[in-house]
Amino acid sequence: MNICINEGKQRQRESFKRLINLGLTAVCLGLEIGVFAYHWLVHFQFSIVEELRNFWFKGHLLEIAIYAVILFLLSSMYGGMRLGYLKNVELIFSQVFATLMANVLIYAELSVMAYQLFVPDVFILMMVEQTVIVIVYINAANRLYRAFFPPRKLLLVHGDRPIERILDKFESRRDKYLITKTVHVGEGVERICAMILDSCGTGECNAVVLGDISVEDRTPLIKFCYGNSVRVYLLPKITDVILMGAEELHVFDSPMLLTREYSLSVEQRIVKRTIDMACAMCLLIAASPFMLITAAAIKLYDKGPVLYKQVRCTQDGREFLIMKFRSMRTDAEKDGVARLASKNDSRITPIGRVIRKCRIDELPQLFNILKGDMSFIGPRPERPEIIAQYLEVMPEFAYRMKVKAGLAGFAQVYGKYNTSPYDKLKLDLTYIENYSLLLDIKLMLLTLKIIFWPDSTEGIEGEQITALREERQKQAGQARGRDEE
Repeated sequence: MNICINEGKQRQRESFKRLINLGLTAVCLGLEIGVFAYHWLVHFQFSIVEELRNFWFKGHLLEIAIYAVILFLLSSMYGGMRLGYLKNVELIFSQVFATLMANVLIYAELSVMAYQLFVPDVFILMMVEQTVIVIVYINAANRLYRAFFPPRKLLLVHGDRPIERILDKFESRRDKYLITKTVHVGEGVERICAMILDSCGTGECNAVVLGDISVEDRTPLIKFCYGNSVRVYLLPKITDVILMGAEELHVFDSPMLLTREYSLSVEQRIVKRTIDMACAMCLLIAASPFMLITAAAIKLYDKGPVLYKQVRCTQDGREFLIMKFRSMRTDAEKDGVARLASKNDSRITPIGRVIRKCRIDELPQLFNILKGDMSFIGPRPERPEIIAQYLEVMPEFAYRMKVKAGLAGFAQVYGKYNTSPYDKLKLDLTYIENYSLLLDIKLMLLTLKIIFWPDSTEGIEGEQITALREERQKQAGQARGRDEE
């Protein structure tokens, strides 16, 4: 009976939480749409040619509705509607960026209707007004949301690996999650289940996090939490990511999942290649002035080569020469040792810091796309020697080469430069196993956002323990343990 009562309360709370979220988001969008409606009625409509301006009342509503739909879709895609999920600064940035993109699109539409380019001054004023509204409103709405819904208290069930990395991840989002209790899976399923019920009953915890524990250990815990209406956060393994993209089959009288032996069908590869060629040509034409200026700046700085060429691996491990604008000193790897760029890396030149921040250094890879070595969207290509190191301790790293390497990818949109290789692998596999044309288009649009987000270009911290080092330390510890037995 208590389980049913708790389940009912939890369902009501989550429904209320969702309604508050939608309501607060709707107010923000409504204010922005109201600003556009004002400028449309006062300014924009009078710049439209006479034949098109005869809108009357329904025409005005139609134009405002078009803007509302565009803003809603872009806000959803860029995360501007994720109140309570993103950090305050990320939420503001996402919504301002979505608003900017919506205004660019509506500017293009109105320019077509006016048969000439609009004078941008009123659009700039509208963008400033909307930005002020977003900053003020989201700060207030987020505080209100946090007051109603404090961080979720979590019980972490972990295995033998050090839990510092998991704790650090959740510590970075104390506004949303708070790990109040930890327990080793070695305590036994029965004791952990009792601890979960006791913690949830006293309010010490209201959800469970399952960390790096085996499938055998986590299965009864998942079933127990599901049966008792306890929320579970699961850190997935490689097999979980692969199964997330599996196809459901209903051939027999029981469900069946299918994971295919190939990643992209022939039709998907043809469409993907066509889009790559068209987009690469258009971008090369549009970016050519910036590329010429960048090339001149690099040459004038130290008289060294403009382009940096390096062997990378693409689909099926095939090697190719990737091209980038040189952002480091010419003697950056004079010792011959391959290494990732670190945070505040002294090897990066002043010109290099600028072009890396703006991602201009990646533009020459458009030629790699035209040659067929790369695609716009796909796992970032790695160097053969680094791949060999990863494969020694992480054989699944080869899975990310089931598709062509990309200029940008799932790991770049949803991760960071300093995200661990194991986590990047899971992100890349999520893309491979869930590929669709719509997903490619979505990632292309999201890439525009991360170009302007500083976290995405950070180097690795000097003291960061990568997945490679962590695995090697674990293996060394296990070897010592066997020697002592």
